[in-house]
Amino acid sequence: MGREGKRNAVYLDSVGVPTVGYGHTGPEVHLGDTWTDIQVEEAFAKDLDEFETAINQNVRVALTQSQFDALVSFAYNVGVRAFESSTMLRYINAGEMGAAALEFNRWHIPPEITARRNAEKAQFMGTAFEARIP
Repeated sequence: MGREGKRNAVYLDSVGVPTVGYGHTGPEVHLGDTWTDIQVEEAFAKDLDEFETAINQNVRVALTQSQFDALVSFAYNVGVRAFESSTMLRYINAGEMGAAALEFNRWHIPPEITARRNAEKAQFMGTAFEARIP
């Protein structure tokens, strides 16, 4: 949650998609709406399930908890399809965790996302760096 930030009022994300809560999108999200905290938390829990499932279904090697958590955060931000087709996933499944960690550097777009990617990379590598979201 800390990497996403929370907004109850629907807004347009960086690519113009109506978004609410911790980055939730979907056909039920409409500009001008304001969601309750309960709606935001329920959507977030459902979204997390989707991204945790994607990691579990696509990663074929054992992960540490910090690696799993970093990958859920990453997939939550870039989307399941992007994660599934990523070079990062290929490296992970080949057991090349160092090369996989370097792949976080390729996803610093837009530039405002750099702190988040650095935090995900550090978490994946098992270090204690954490991004601060304004």
